[in-house]
Amino acid sequence: MFKAILVEKDEAGYRATVRELDDTALPDGDVRLRVAYSTLNYKDALAITGKSPVVRKFPLVPGIDLAGTVESSTHPDYKPGDAVVLNGWGVGETHWGGLAQRARLSGDWLVPLPQAFTPAQAMAIGTAGYTAMLCVLALEQHGITPDKGPIVVTGASGGVGSVAVAVLAKLGYSVAAVTGRPQEAAYLRQLGATQVLERAEFTAPARPLAKERWAGAVDTVGSHTLANVCAQTQYRGVVTACGLAGGMDLPSTVAPFILRGVTLAGIDSVMCPRPERLQAWQRLASDLNLERLGLMASEIALEEALPAAEALLAGRVRGRVVVDVNR
Repeated sequence: MFKAILVEKDEAGYRATVRELDDTALPDGDVRLRVAYSTLNYKDALAITGKSPVVRKFPLVPGIDLAGTVESSTHPDYKPGDAVVLNGWGVGETHWGGLAQRARLSGDWLVPLPQAFTPAQAMAIGTAGYTAMLCVLALEQHGITPDKGPIVVTGASGGVGSVAVAVLAKLGYSVAAVTGRPQEAAYLRQLGATQVLERAEFTAPARPLAKERWAGAVDTVGSHTLANVCAQTQYRGVVTACGLAGGMDLPSTVAPFILRGVTLAGIDSVMCPRPERLQAWQRLASDLNLERLGLMASEIALEEALPAAEALLAGRVRGRVVVDVNR
């Protein structure tokens, strides 16, 4: 038997509860894991609360991240005792995820746990930090170096934003952190932000072009915020888009792209190819300050993930939430 959060939907309605499940309930897969830690991401909070149709198959264990140890495997790359990390691949949406003490899934979805991190630290990074690193890699691949100018990070006090600020600062970039929670200014400066800006500056309808302010951007918000960031990006700058906390729409014009040569780079972490995942985790091991990682992470028990999901969606959660599934 193992403990898990189980999401169910039937004639009685939509609900998420902590349940004791038998190992025979686990879905198919060639690797069976003992899970040590998972996380609570925005997508997990939507799955737990049912406020968006994230879960595509019922019943289902949510949790798009996990870190654990292989218990049994028929996959050629993994053997019992191997420490591994998983992010995305539809886990927590169409396949049982990490908010449980056991998991069974495809070994093709796993990444070896970098030696630089404990399982808890890997989950303090999680999908959010791995996504942030994909954004940084995209900026670098498009030639945005620290000498080109400042980088703006929207939703900076959230999980992706916090890691992006910390990594960019360590790499030598000047980082402008945008947040709707001015009380988090000191926290963002501890992570390495050189300036903290109010979200209200970015939420009004965007002009086609505005004053050039940013060499690059990491946007987690979408909608008017992303449109304003694009309008403010300097000639041949790069905007990476990885989130939709503010909405799925993009009320912009083509002006930044055809008059300033701005690049809008979409970042997908769910189906990202394995070589890029490995690169992102390798870079996190070298480019993320573990002391700053400690500033942005809090730890909760499995049962606490249920009320924490509501708090996360309400914007009351700072940084990363690590879930110890064994307490």
